[in-house]
Amino acid sequence: MTHPTATPTPRICPNCDGFATAAITTGSRDRHGHLRTIAVNCRACQGMGTVQLRPVREGARA
Repeated sequence: MTHPTATPTPRICPNCDGFATAAITTGSRDRHGHLRTIAVNCRACQGMGTVQLRPVREGARA
């Protein structure tokens, strides 16, 4: 009897540790004196914070 395969649960992105978007200061200030910031997303998970587990292939090297 075959069992239905469930989709693998997502895991925390190893590149950003789940902190997918970071605010980085540009170094300049606006006319009110506030630092300007830009939001940058993790390239590996595209700003999601999680990645899908890849199925392990038989006989593949780790």
